[in-house]
Amino acid sequence: MSLASTELVVRTIAETAIGNEKYFGDLDSVVGDGDFGYSLARGFEKLLEGWDDLDRSSPGAFLKRTGMVIASRIGGTSGPLWGTAFMRAGGAAGDSADLTGDQVVAMLRAAIEGIKARGQSDVGDKTLLDALVPFTNALSGGPLAEAASAARKAADATSEMVAKRGRAAYTGERSRGSVDAGAMAVAVIAERISEIWPGEGASS
Repeated sequence: MSLASTELVVRTIAETAIGNEKYFGDLDSVVGDGDFGYSLARGFEKLLEGWDDLDRSSPGAFLKRTGMVIASRIGGTSGPLWGTAFMRAGGAAGDSADLTGDQVVAMLRAAIEGIKARGQSDVGDKTLLDALVPFTNALSGGPLAEAASAARKAADATSEMVAKRGRAAYTGERSRGSVDAGAMAVAVIAERISEIWPGEGASS
């Protein structure tokens, strides 16, 4: 994956977050405070406003700078989590000018570990990890389209979980029956990247 491909992925994430502001907010309002969609959209709008000024010396540098902007611009708990994910992914990329499929998976795993540490959360806590981990696992052994499908299936399955992190955790059993907004955001973004990706799989 080249710098141009990295830019394509990040821009797609940003545009998808902005385009789904109301949907993500509505999902979050069921058991959360409803600001997830708004916060995510405003943060990624700021990223796009400064798009031309981002460090493009390597894919890793680009991702790290993206993470710094997101961490400072997205409100609530989402900023630190999403920002950490991008920064950890960028760190795992190192100075490589062109990333292999295996490197991309390793970057996603680094992002996952960063989210776990920052959010004190894990798979099963009804967070974005419940879609991001299955997506990454599927991507490590198959095409991007299948990984996106795995993310969607996993996000849908969060409706059966009880939230253990974030504001939704305060609702206890009432959080069962609705999908996690963060997990669904990961699924929707993964599907959109799969749609626009000029090939099949992370190594294309």
